[in-house]
Amino acid sequence: MKIEKFKFGSIKIDGRIYGSDIVVLPPRVMSSWWRKEGHRLNTIDLAEVLAYRPSILIIGTGISGQMWVPEETKDDMESTGVILEIMTTDKACDRFNHLVVEGEKVAAAMHLTC
Repeated sequence: MKIEKFKFGSIKIDGRIYGSDIVVLPPRVMSSWWRKEGHRLNTIDLAEVLAYRPSILIIGTGISGQMWVPEETKDDMESTGVILEIMTTDKACDRFNHLVVEGEKVAAAMHLTC
């Protein structure tokens, strides 16, 4: 699985373009991902990620990093053994691709706009 292109409001993965926030759980993509509280990422928003049990979760916080990950969410995820890497979505795309090539069991939660 490869993220081929990202721009504001759009991401291309394995030849398919998505126009809303997504969660990537290789080999599938959950499109139209919405959070309970808009730009705040709560643990409940990551239920599918927890069920997938990745070793690493890449969180793309948007072009300018407007999606916020509270300490409680970070603590909840880390208590399950999932390593969190939080960065703007452009950097998150590159990091995701790198980890896939390395053979890591990685998931991604990507905010595609602000």
